[in-house]
Amino acid sequence: MEYKVKIDAFEGPLDLLLHLIKKLEIDIYDIPVAVITEQYLDFIHAMQELQLDVASEYLVMAATLIEMKSRMLLPKPEPLDADLDETAPEDEEDPREELVRRLLEYRQYKEAAEVLKEKELERRKVYAKPPSDLTAYVDKAPDPPLANVSIYDMLAAFRHLLRRKQLEKPLNTKVQKQEVPIGPRMEAIVKRLKVSRKPLAFSALFTYPNRTHLVVTFLALLELMKERRIMCVQDRNFSEIMVYLLDEGGVLS
Repeated sequence: MEYKVKIDAFEGPLDLLLHLIKKLEIDIYDIPVAVITEQYLDFIHAMQELQLDVASEYLVMAATLIEMKSRMLLPKPEPLDADLDETAPEDEEDPREELVRRLLEYRQYKEAAEVLKEKELERRKVYAKPPSDLTAYVDKAPDPPLANVSIYDMLAAFRHLLRRKQLEKPLNTKVQKQEVPIGPRMEAIVKRLKVSRKPLAFSALFTYPNRTHLVVTFLALLELMKERRIMCVQDRNFSEIMVYLLDEGGVLS
């Protein structure tokens, strides 16, 4: 059974690196290459676990980080005696400098885009003519308030969930192939949120250890977020993600 889901929140490898730097509270001018490479590869593997097509630009950045990590691990050559050889090489350039420059430039453009987006939202509230009846042109409910959970936070939570389920997995088991349609799974999640009448923890929605069921549940959550039927909120870094049900108007119910 094959699932194809388009995730609009992925903006590229630099966006992922900035997310990791912010999440791990890393100094962007002194990036620990080994740590950031390991975290980056974990996210790539999580995307592959979900059968999502990983764009070539993500793989290129992964190769760049691995190459950079290798260069950082190599021993530096001992400096030559300047009296014996006047052509001694200068200090080798830090391999991280180019990456830092690209990250700073990308962050600058991203912050500028966010400012322009805020101005656009403010501009939408201004009208230059008397109000018109636009009921016939409204094709969907207004967007709910933006949550503070990104696609990378969701992937991280799912990655930890997979590891925990792996530890809880019995040593001997018989797995039967199951067809789990994503549509009914979405409705099952909505029904459970309605019955509970309160937000549920992200991990509480993964009730079966079956790998197919875990993947389909995660994709169902992403689709529900995309359709503005649920909202995921995280109080602080690495805390449990809470899933809220939204009504038809995109408001917390």
